[in-house]
Parts: sequence; C-alpha cells; structure tokens
Amino acid sequence: MIAPRWVLIPKAADLFGYSRTAIEHKVKNGTWAQGRIWRKAQDGRIFINIEEVNQWVESAPQDAV
Repeated sequence: MIAPRWVLIPKAADLFGYSRTAIEHKVKNGTWAQGRIWRKAQDGRIFINIEEVNQWVESAPQDAV
C-alpha cells in the first residue's frame, strides 16, 4: 500500500505527535503555509501534507550542543 501524501488533521496528529489543537493553531496562525503544508478540500476539511511537514521540521536551524 502506498502512503498517502495528504492526511486529515487527526491522522497528522497521530503521525507527528502534535495535538489536534496544536495543528489547528499552526494552520490558523500561518506557521504552516496554506497550499503547501495544508489545504482545504472541497468539503471544507483540512488536509495536511506529510512530506511538507517533514521538510518544515528538517529546515529548522540546529544549535550546537
């Protein structure tokens, strides 16, 4: 089975460990870009792009320990 590129918020919460509320906050406050990391489907539900969230995490600067 091929892994989906886009998932609903509850599945994204399971995959990434963020709460549903945290994901909704990232969507609403613009932390995650609409059209790239999330998009609204024709039925009004919000889908999250798994690949783009991974890139967002990997793009964060890392401090030396």
